[in-house]
Amino acid sequence: MTRDWWKHLILIIGVIIVIAPFYMMVSYSFKSPGEIDRGEGGFFGQQELMVAPRCVALRTPGRDDIAAASSRFAGASDAEIRDALVAEAEADCSIRPVVFNYTQAFTEAPLLRYLLNGVIVTASIFLIQVVVALPAAYALAKLRFWGRDAVFGLVLFCLLIPVHAIALPLYIMLAKLGLTNTYAALVVPWTVSVFGIFLMRQFFLTVPDDLIDAARMDGMGEFAIVWRVMLPTAIPALLAFAIFSVVAHWNDYFWPRIVVTGNRDLFTPPLGLREFKGDGDGSFFGPMMATATVIVTPLIVAFLLAQKRFIEGITLNGMK
Repeated sequence: MTRDWWKHLILIIGVIIVIAPFYMMVSYSFKSPGEIDRGEGGFFGQQELMVAPRCVALRTPGRDDIAAASSRFAGASDAEIRDALVAEAEADCSIRPVVFNYTQAFTEAPLLRYLLNGVIVTASIFLIQVVVALPAAYALAKLRFWGRDAVFGLVLFCLLIPVHAIALPLYIMLAKLGLTNTYAALVVPWTVSVFGIFLMRQFFLTVPDDLIDAARMDGMGEFAIVWRVMLPTAIPALLAFAIFSVVAHWNDYFWPRIVVTGNRDLFTPPLGLREFKGDGDGSFFGPMMATATVIVTPLIVAFLLAQKRFIEGITLNGMK
């Protein structure tokens, strides 16, 4: 064992701590309520047929159902007929736990609508942030003007302000403009990202000035340089920023909970998960974890696809 064994041990412990919640989330999405309560079944559960309680509850026989079925059960009492109908309902409502959990995730609430809202909101925020951040970062990195250092200091200062500190003024402003319960309320407050400006500015500092001078000699204006020269070189940094921006706003519960109060059609995935929990039985952790798995999966897939460029962007190497 090498002298660095303790470093590997710390990394392994860290990986376990990070992965454990995801392991439990995915595992619970496969199991039946009984297996979750008892903590058994392994990762995938036994996948034995279970009875969907709500399905049976919806088919609970009433007096009219018992009367209509009396011809099928000649000579049986009403109690016997009712028990027979309940047994039939339980047989028809038998389902595998994994199918039950993921079916409930999409039927208890309009999850696809919530996912679409998440895509619309996060994509809109990111695109507008890029439109604002790239010219601002270019100006702070490559242009010489009076007060540039003061402006950059203001950017750094804004990084220190938590969103919760300005939430109330933002909400009052949007409410006076009549923008609550709209997509604008979810998008507009985050269109200027000081972190995006800082990250892109640091990246642009690594781009040689000779490249910009050559573009100016070719007759390009400053905006043309931003979009035709700096943008292609900044793709790794933009992908890194995209990961931070999309994850932050896809998982954001605080702000949507404030500005979306009555319109379910505007619920984002975290709000949809809360609604599902509120509507469902508190012991139905399987469908809840299935919903959480569906919400998290797009982020994981996107990160794995962009992992290489993400690392390149974090290293802030503009040109090789």
